[in-house]
Amino acid sequence: MSLLALFTALAAAAAQPPVLAHDIERGAILGASDFVDGSTDAVAVTGGIEATAAVGLEAVRRLSAGHVVHGGDVMAPRLVRRGEPVTVRARTGALTITTTGRALADGRKGENIRVVVAATSRTVDGLVEGSGTVRVSIAD
Repeated sequence: MSLLALFTALAAAAAQPPVLAHDIERGAILGASDFVDGSTDAVAVTGGIEATAAVGLEAVRRLSAGHVVHGGDVMAPRLVRRGEPVTVRARTGALTITTTGRALADGRKGENIRVVVAATSRTVDGLVEGSGTVRVSIAD
């Protein structure tokens, strides 16, 4: 056995990365219970991310059981979904106005999206702050 082959075999054996315990559907949020310790070939590990880094992220596509999660398989979760009701907040100084609206696009924390304000039927741009919450700026 060549030195390179021995090194590759030892690295693969020592690096048994966590793999998915079951199939994950697109849009699902990954949790710690979705991973198990497992072995896979060294080629599949290339580009894989640690389970702790993937927990709390959203699956971009359907992921199969027994596979390593790669960086392109997950992204920050959507906190606002298109067509769903949202809380719209506008602040200026000590004044805060809160109303309801409907999201016109999906949004992740810090992204700008358009929202239709229910009370006025006006479309405004806002920044996703949290789950179902969008902050809009008040023009001076």
